[in-house]
Amino acid sequence: MTILKPLIGSLLASLVIGAGVASAASATKVEVFKSPYCGCCGKWVEHLRKSGFDVTTKDVDNVPAARHALGMPDRYGSCHTAKIGRYAIEGHVPAQDIQRLLKENPKAAGLAAPGMPQGSPGMETTTPQPYETLLVQADGSSSVFEKH
Repeated sequence: MTILKPLIGSLLASLVIGAGVASAASATKVEVFKSPYCGCCGKWVEHLRKSGFDVTTKDVDNVPAARHALGMPDRYGSCHTAKIGRYAIEGHVPAQDIQRLLKENPKAAGLAAPGMPQGSPGMETTTPQPYETLLVQADGSSSVFEKH
């Protein structure tokens, strides 16, 4: 039994480390295009990371150009644009909305939280305002995906 204790401990440690590697390997990759001078964008990125996303950021001088390249109409614009798989994510969209989008996998261009809604992830405040996450179609039309 004395010999087995170190062996069992080693095996358990290997399983825990292996599970962590598997979890990291399966994290959904997110590419965020943002201004290098925007603090709320960084807070939104941290919100996504805390929710399990693997986020890389690209500081760009022209966020609208990145938005356009991803197929998100300017009328849904915010301070940053992201790419997750085949979807564009515009603005301060909550992580749970993105997770739902990926689970449901609708035919759409992506999600948008237009403007910079007070109280959304990265825009936390003591006086949050109600806002909606929109499901944006390739033709530019949208419908309410979630109310916050």
